[in-house]
Amino acid sequence: MTDSKRIIYLVDDEAINLEIGTIALEESYQVVPFSSGEEMVATLERKVPDLVLLDVEMPGMNGYEIMKVMRKDRKHAKIPVIFLTAKSDIKSEMEGLSIGATDYIYKPFSPPLLKKRIEVQLLIKEQREELAHMNDHLQELVDKKTETVAELKNAVLKTMSELVDIRDNTTGGHIDRTQSYLKILIDALYKHQLYKEIVDTWDMELIFQSAQLHDVGKIAINDDILRKAGPLSEEEFLEIKKHTTFGEQVIERIMENTKEKEFLESAKIFAASHHEKWNGTGYPRGLKGERIPLQGRLLAIADVYDALVSADRPYKEAYSHEKAVGIIIDSKGSHFEPKLVELFLSVEGEFERLSGLFKVGR
Repeated sequence: MTDSKRIIYLVDDEAINLEIGTIALEESYQVVPFSSGEEMVATLERKVPDLVLLDVEMPGMNGYEIMKVMRKDRKHAKIPVIFLTAKSDIKSEMEGLSIGATDYIYKPFSPPLLKKRIEVQLLIKEQREELAHMNDHLQELVDKKTETVAELKNAVLKTMSELVDIRDNTTGGHIDRTQSYLKILIDALYKHQLYKEIVDTWDMELIFQSAQLHDVGKIAINDDILRKAGPLSEEEFLEIKKHTTFGEQVIERIMENTKEKEFLESAKIFAASHHEKWNGTGYPRGLKGERIPLQGRLLAIADVYDALVSADRPYKEAYSHEKAVGIIIDSKGSHFEPKLVELFLSVEGEFERLSGLFKVGR
């Protein structure tokens, strides 16, 4: 049968002190006596005690040296150590406390006082361990709650983006597809160390979540225009272009009612800038070159590629991957940033593979 008593290491080079200490404590604790520090340290590696009673002045390793060895090892660093000493000077006591001793008992010691001091130190140890366990459990609860909130947020975003897809009379999945293409481009940015100083500041999870809202402004566009079976008139096209500013306004309204603004800031950038063009002829603001946020310049490629290879209108056929790539190349320096077109060409095979998977999944 295993002894369930707490384990006390008693270290003293005087046999009489080992005997007195063992007799005083053996009824309540499992006492393991050592006549040298070296012997105790060697045993410490095999069996960890709950508390150590440690003589300060011993031949060979003294109490201070043993303490330093214990505090260097994470397994032993938090074991309570009570020094047993014949010295009663403040300097010696301060030295022991400074290296981690939890208490001092002067020899010759009183057995009842020794037991009470041990009781107190073990109670403190138990409370510290319980608090550590509670903190760990609390962190688990916080992590679980955070995960639940994140799942809820993603579900809301997903639902909003699907509503936009449905209202836009598309074959569905535009948001998911552009999000996937965007990820390929951003992974390539990392690989090629392009715009590293900007990308390093991004929280990637928030970036990909916020990209789902890039077309949210279409919620405010008239159904007759969104669901029109034929080509749009010039007036209708001017109206649908407003989805960028409408999206920005929708997200700003959400931001007024929440403290979580970081991913919404990115969402606002995506909504407002993904139709801007490198040469300044895009909308809604006609931004030019690097005045267009990097998020918008990247999403512009993902968005146009998906529009080209997807048959999202009854009057429009899907282009082949090769033709879509050709159009993007032809738009280098006009619609798209030249460096990002080169980046796209380095991963266009991944775009083709993914677009094929999306077509199979329809």
